[in-house]
Amino acid sequence: MTEWKVSKSLTAWLLGLTIVVIVLGGLIRIYDAGESCPDWPLCFGTLGFDVSEEEQEAWWTENPDEIDSRGSGHRYSTFQIFTEWFHRFLAGVFLGPLVLVNWYFLRKEEDPGKEIRFASTLTVILIIWQGAIGWLTVEMDNLHWSVALHLSSALAFTISMFWLWLTITIVEGRIPSWMKIEHGISRRWRGRVTWLSIGAFVSIFSGTFVSTTPGANLGCGVDGMPDSWPLCGGALMGSVEDLMLQSQFIHRWLVGLMLISMGAASYFIWKEGKEDSKHTLRNWIWLATGIFATNASIGAIYVISWNMEEGFFEFLSLVHLVLASLTFLTMAAAWIGCVISTEEVA
Repeated sequence: MTEWKVSKSLTAWLLGLTIVVIVLGGLIRIYDAGESCPDWPLCFGTLGFDVSEEEQEAWWTENPDEIDSRGSGHRYSTFQIFTEWFHRFLAGVFLGPLVLVNWYFLRKEEDPGKEIRFASTLTVILIIWQGAIGWLTVEMDNLHWSVALHLSSALAFTISMFWLWLTITIVEGRIPSWMKIEHGISRRWRGRVTWLSIGAFVSIFSGTFVSTTPGANLGCGVDGMPDSWPLCGGALMGSVEDLMLQSQFIHRWLVGLMLISMGAASYFIWKEGKEDSKHTLRNWIWLATGIFATNASIGAIYVISWNMEEGFFEFLSLVHLVLASLTFLTMAAAWIGCVISTEEVA
């Protein structure tokens, strides 16, 4: 029982650390530090982050093939390099090795059960995959699709850690009250929650292209309300000629469809409330809808925040990323709750 408690606590801490690493990734983007460590796993050929402009120049001279999209004349500040270095440090020195340690602790149990074996092995596979994608992102100079894949993999790993924690909790003989969903509701809503989770994932995936494609944030103009938002370039509809440069336009329509879908889901789950005495699934869906609606407003404020002197208010972009991630994780957690409740009775 002691080892179960150690693994459960470690899994919870790793879940929290994963969220911190994701937020750091967003911080790296808004401070334009994504290429501030041009090599991997080192940083300008060193283990540290205090790399002077002269040392950067010397490294570029010795490694001309590693020159990034900003050119050999660009210099990164110590703070920019530190954010990227610290992101890697947390992921590579703590998160990755501790996931392996946790897997070892769980496999030491005589019969941890196939659910725990599978969940713990999945976390190991995904953390190795995430490390590989991190390397690829550096190699591709933070190209939009590589960043989108990196974030998507991080979210998949996060939800796998939550699943592992929940599986350990269930093996201990108790399901948290906030995950207990009435069987009838879970059976009917499992498919709908699946689609809502996929929609939340697609929304954040498309948003990553907007934030990492040069010029895409300007795709709907910077004329303020109503031309830049809620309209796009002064129009409600328009043809899409360049998927990347017009990714903001596509992202908005996806967000609009999700707002309608989640609003409808919130209404219908409320109508079925009498059958769900604990209102567990209703609370999850309402929470996800509230976060998503708030985040849509944050996105709108970000678009109209542009001014000639400072550009966009980039801190809002970080908040936008965090809330988008929370929306997906909330819906994914609701989906896991539906799966558990359906399989329990079966």
